[in-house]
Amino acid sequence: MRIVVALGGNALLRRGERMTAENQRHNVRLAAAALAPLASEHALVISHGNGPQVGLLALQAASYHGDETYPLDILDAESEGMIGYLIEQELANLLPDRRLATLLTQVEVDPADPAFRHPSKPIGPVHSAVEAKRLVQERRWSIAAEGAGYRRVVASPVPRRIFELGVIELLVNQDVIVICAGGGGVPVIRRADDSLVGVEAVIDKDRASCLLARELRADWLLMLTDVDGVYLDWETSRARRVRRIAPAALRQHAFAPGSMAPKVEAACEFAEAGGVAGIGRLQDAGAILAGETGTIVKLGAETA
Repeated sequence: MRIVVALGGNALLRRGERMTAENQRHNVRLAAAALAPLASEHALVISHGNGPQVGLLALQAASYHGDETYPLDILDAESEGMIGYLIEQELANLLPDRRLATLLTQVEVDPADPAFRHPSKPIGPVHSAVEAKRLVQERRWSIAAEGAGYRRVVASPVPRRIFELGVIELLVNQDVIVICAGGGGVPVIRRADDSLVGVEAVIDKDRASCLLARELRADWLLMLTDVDGVYLDWETSRARRVRRIAPAALRQHAFAPGSMAPKVEAACEFAEAGGVAGIGRLQDAGAILAGETGTIVKLGAETA
């Protein structure tokens, strides 16, 4: 089967962990161990999140007081290369006989997308109220509350087209494990003269992964995170995990924006196109494919 795997941020940084290179490599090593068995049996394309990493790069860039400003599209590309390097190396260590490639991926967005007027995608570390106020004053950043703290939020436009799709498909057809569309890809717009230019945004990884899976005609879209599936009535005494569900039935429920909601939307969209979507824990990747755990979204599925 052809499977697109979307690794959540926990593949690189667990909740509450310091954003160090050592922690990221340790977590990528665990992710590689979970994915290696799938790669031995299926054609695998891997995407990943980059919210904490691109936010850290933005903070590092902001500390430089020269004339040069590093826009988010360049930082997106930096994070895509950095994370892709770690994933590729750790998978190669486990699969020495397989070929792998990390591909910087440009993704077209609409310059008129309303997301540019309403920043909503959290990036970077959690700040205190004092730090958040300083960043708003000094950097003109948009800040939103998250839990007991605050995070920077940026535009998250809808992905429209993956420009490197032909190259990705060429590599997959040659049995290459491809790591691409990291962090949702690098957001670009097409100018009047048909040239491309990057924009200040971060594309949602799950939306981009859904587009990638549809365009590649994948059999499965597997979204791996740190919870064991989709829960109805989350954080209540009635909370229950859905094992199987049709997209129309899943769309009748509301989920937390910025966390489970994008995964649910991507799962429904991919299932409606004829594929099978799975949501669950990274370490359960194989079991999700076998229907033993996680949440499976598929046309015609009876809710269970």
